[in-house]
Amino acid sequence: MVKFNQIASLLLVTACFASAPGFAAGGGAQMEHADIDPDNINSLQRGAANFMNYCSGCHSAQYVRYKTIGNDLDLSDEMLVDNLMFNAEKTFETIQASMPADDAARWYGTTPPDLSLMARAKGVDHVYNFLKGFYIDSDSPTGVDNLQLPGTSMPHVLWELQGYQAAYFTDHENEDGSVTTTFEGFEQLTPGSMDSEDFDNFVRDTTNFLAYVAEPIRSDRRKLGVWVLMFLTFFLILSRMLKKQIWKDIK
Repeated sequence: MVKFNQIASLLLVTACFASAPGFAAGGGAQMEHADIDPDNINSLQRGAANFMNYCSGCHSAQYVRYKTIGNDLDLSDEMLVDNLMFNAEKTFETIQASMPADDAARWYGTTPPDLSLMARAKGVDHVYNFLKGFYIDSDSPTGVDNLQLPGTSMPHVLWELQGYQAAYFTDHENEDGSVTTTFEGFEQLTPGSMDSEDFDNFVRDTTNFLAYVAEPIRSDRRKLGVWVLMFLTFFLILSRMLKKQIWKDIK
């Protein structure tokens, strides 16, 4: 787990998932399935490191505490302090962005949103494809745009890992005179430090952690649900047996 090395890295992360105009009807590409595994502790641990190193500079996750993450992901307090708590002192604190919100709003035009519930609000597939969907755009102030959220003000903070890619679109004129823009595909322009498979796994781990942050009690809820269903099944069987015993002499 690598800590922030330069203050400049904080300035690269801006308002992820900010609202913006979309493509014309039919212009968006079909999303890939995130294929996350919420029960994979190793993936969640890697995702936590990814989030803290690449996202927490500007984005908070105010609805989850470090202590909760440590308990759920089998991380000791020492591991939390050494590897995840870059701008916090106590494990009961929540994840706060390192960049002041006022500065972010002034520099980039909007305050980066809290990501606690982003995976639930947008869906894990959207998050996964958003992180993979940056492409070169000379008309954008950041030099890039995003396939899933056109016009986003977030720069490509993972460019060192993924490299840069170009996106190709085709315009189709409809019978009513409107134009539909169709996404044709990406072309890799410059390589990143990861190959495509490793980068997909990196994004999948990050998405997995964001899905966990959106509902930390998921695992306990599912375990409790199993016991509830077992109890209801047992009670149903017992009730039917009791009914038969009570009414056996009545025809």
